Amino acid sequence: MAELQWFLLETEQEYEKALARYEEVKYASKESDEHKEKLLLVYLISEFEKENRELPEVDPIELIKIRMADFGYKSADLAHEYGDKGTISKVLNYKQALSLTMIRKFSKLLHIPADALIKEYDLVV
Repeated sequence: MAELQWFLLETEQEYEKALARYEEVKYASKESDEHKEKLLLVYLISEFEKENRELPEVDPIELIKIRMADFGYKSADLAHEYGDKGTISKVLNYKQALSLTMIRKFSKLLHIPADALIKEYDLVV
């Protein structure tokens, strides 16, 4: 397969192509060329989104749910990234606050600026 070269994403079509490729390489091992490509794709995708996407003014949990829908993720995908399905369920149901580790991981996974995830929100008690 010919090596694909990535450049700044300028169109919606290029953005969609980058997202599709990211899905193919997102679990690449750290020593591989695909891992380097994945890091570049994350950067290109996030830069395109900064320029072309307005994040809705919602609390961090709703924002996570919106981005999960955008990427076709389920809570199990977040649990795979974070490592604990029970905690993810509690967070998504407003029973537990996001931890700093979750904010870092979900920011990267869902292409959400970390500052959008640190906003205060009410928990259900």
